[in-house]
Amino acid sequence: MRDLLTAWANINSGSYNPEGLERMLEALKVGFGRLPGQLRVVTFDAGPSGPDGTGVRLAPRHALRMRCRQEASTRVLLCGHYDTVFGPDHPFQTCQLTDAQTLCGPGVIDMKGGLVVMLAALQAFEALPEAKQLGWEVLISPDEEIGSNASRPLLEEAAERYAFGLVFEPAFGNDIIRSRKGTGEFTVTAIGRAAHAGRDPGNGRNAIVALAKFIEEANALNRQLEGVLINVGHVSGGGPINIVPDYARAGIDVRITTRPDSRRVVQLLEYLASTLTSEGIRVEVAGEFDRMPMESTPASEALFSTLQTCAGELGLNVDWRHSGGGSDGNILAAAGLPVLDGLGPRGNGLHTEGEHVILPSLVERAQLIALFLQRAAMVRMKAPVISRASSRSPF
Repeated sequence: MRDLLTAWANINSGSYNPEGLERMLEALKVGFGRLPGQLRVVTFDAGPSGPDGTGVRLAPRHALRMRCRQEASTRVLLCGHYDTVFGPDHPFQTCQLTDAQTLCGPGVIDMKGGLVVMLAALQAFEALPEAKQLGWEVLISPDEEIGSNASRPLLEEAAERYAFGLVFEPAFGNDIIRSRKGTGEFTVTAIGRAAHAGRDPGNGRNAIVALAKFIEEANALNRQLEGVLINVGHVSGGGPINIVPDYARAGIDVRITTRPDSRRVVQLLEYLASTLTSEGIRVEVAGEFDRMPMESTPASEALFSTLQTCAGELGLNVDWRHSGGGSDGNILAAAGLPVLDGLGPRGNGLHTEGEHVILPSLVERAQLIALFLQRAAMVRMKAPVISRASSRSPF
């Protein structure tokens, strides 16, 4: 497992590196092609990146989909992604062992380590007699790190066919993910009126000043809204300093805990913009929540209870907790599918040059998932009735 992970992580598959993504896809086809079932590459138009659709036009994307025993009464979706945050020009490109139990490298924990766990778990499960009672689909996307905008329809469509979903994002310490915040990206634009800063300042309307007021008030919402995180991460605008600036722009990351928070935050941001709009100044908010919160449900709690029992039988101590980060688990859960997330290996430092995986956890997690799938095969489950607030317990 270590050698396979090293080989995969040494392939640069940054979200904006189409050549590297193609190489990684070919490697996945070889690895998952050893399993029974029908392997297919799904190609789709990636469209423009960015919350307002004004970003870089992306090359067509390819998801890996593999299905086995779709006629089975119980079927499960196993989900992951093969893109990383490290582009081809980033200095962090190859793996190295830092000690006998730790492998440091790009994507080793987020989430090529999870893909190795997924493959090993399925290989172990397929050797069991109970395997014939369980159908499964593997769906590995190429754009999770940039919001899954292109692969979202595949995820939502897949959610309709399965009893539950397993997402192989990194573990949270020893634990898995109980719930995740929803995530949104917003752009705030201030349009003013240019004027000479010395000769005619009174005729100008300073867009940067208007935007600064918006930023201050938006940041104050962090103290007012429980469970909401608002981060102004980028600001641009203006030009020559002897001109009253007529343009300024800010990028904002918003994270929410419950679905109703999404409407409340948007309404408040739009209200702030309206209070700063006056003669000669216009402030506008654009963007959306690309992932609704993944909230714990009775169905996911029942799934976790079974997983925790399996962990205990293997001598593992596994709990679950909340995460502020989003994943494709958010999309599946919003479509009504009961989800267990954070099933990948243990490690830390994701999205940094210190990203590393604890190697023994690759085997631990693969054994845990194989045993969990065996238990699922022994309990005849059907896909839930999909709704926005599904609470059906599959166990």
